[in-house]
Amino acid sequence: MTTFAGLSDIITTTIQARGSSLADNVTRNNALLMKMRERGNVKPFSGGNVIQEEIMYNDANTLNAGSYSGYDTIDITPNSPISAAQYDIKQYAAAVSISGLEMLQNSGKEQIIDLLEGRIQVAEAQLMNQISAGLYSDGTGNGGKDIVGLASAISTTPATGTYGGINRATWAFWRNVAFDATTDGGVAATSSNIQSYMNRVAVQLVRGTDRPDMIVADNNYYRLYLESLQAIQRIGSTDSGGAGFTSLKYFGAGFNCDVYLDGGIGGSSPANRMYFINTKYLKFRPHRERNFAPIGGDRQSVNQDAIVRLMGWAGALTCSGAQFQGVLAD
Repeated sequence: MTTFAGLSDIITTTIQARGSSLADNVTRNNALLMKMRERGNVKPFSGGNVIQEEIMYNDANTLNAGSYSGYDTIDITPNSPISAAQYDIKQYAAAVSISGLEMLQNSGKEQIIDLLEGRIQVAEAQLMNQISAGLYSDGTGNGGKDIVGLASAISTTPATGTYGGINRATWAFWRNVAFDATTDGGVAATSSNIQSYMNRVAVQLVRGTDRPDMIVADNNYYRLYLESLQAIQRIGSTDSGGAGFTSLKYFGAGFNCDVYLDGGIGGSSPANRMYFINTKYLKFRPHRERNFAPIGGDRQSVNQDAIVRLMGWAGALTCSGAQFQGVLAD
């Protein structure tokens, strides 16, 4: 068993050495996570059965702010429009395994590390892809075990359902803006009308200095927007494009932001979707002890000559301001 014990140390230290850089790489390889990271909204948490995000809202039943004159009685009804949305912790894992034969064939420490590097890279890529895809999900995948992503945070039916433990049918402040090209615009999105539809969403999402700071589109909507710009030759490079993301500029509703493509090979955005995102109110919340880190010890089967190590992530995508988010869809 000394070989297994020595190998265990190699696997563990190799995964741990790559863990912190992997956590950074995940945010650098996803435009949404990159933007939240720039804002300082990738915030690890240390424990609890749920993740809470404090929110402020107007409750007409307790609102006590208003005008008065002279000796009028001032309303001092307790007003406490501060609550919290709650998000379940979701877990992801990938396995790194090695058989007894492979250990014998790669008996030197350097050879084993070379073998493990390739397998850890595969596990890392699969884990990153699963979480990146989960950022667009509604959380119902895999029996409700998937991360709750933009499909719920920025819903195409925002007046129904519960998100973050808050019933959207009851609380209007917790509804995002949703614009259906065919239903609300009268005709499916084309390169001729895509900018008009984008403007209709954008103008509803501005409050003072609050406004979307990024737009994320699938292949179809990104192509329509690209074609709408080619006719007037307004395309230019952006800082984010230079960082490796395919992006264009949008100017409208008194602000400008980048429009990112999350399509191409392995793109995760749903078809015919364009998300208008204010990352000030979104956070990526990994657990401090499970942010691409080894899970437990060796897994050794009683009837197999092999060992397995698990690499895991746990956390959630949270929102504290649904009303500042929007979606354009067909």
